Amino acid sequence: MKENNRFEEVYKQGKFTVSKVIRDNETGVLYLVHQEGYGMGLTVMVDAEGKPIVDKDF
Repeated sequence: MKENNRFEEVYKQGKFTVSKVIRDNETGVLYLVHQEGYGMGLTVMVDAEGKPIVDKDF
């Protein structure tokens, strides 16, 4: 079966309270994921003008 690598973790910090940045490999858009206990949040990262941040190395 072909592996789907649409999303890739590009940054991670923490062990019990974890913050990660993931990249959409089709668009280059970055997302912030924050996990603590049983809770989790996900949001698109935006610049000062409210536009999605695209990975400059993408």
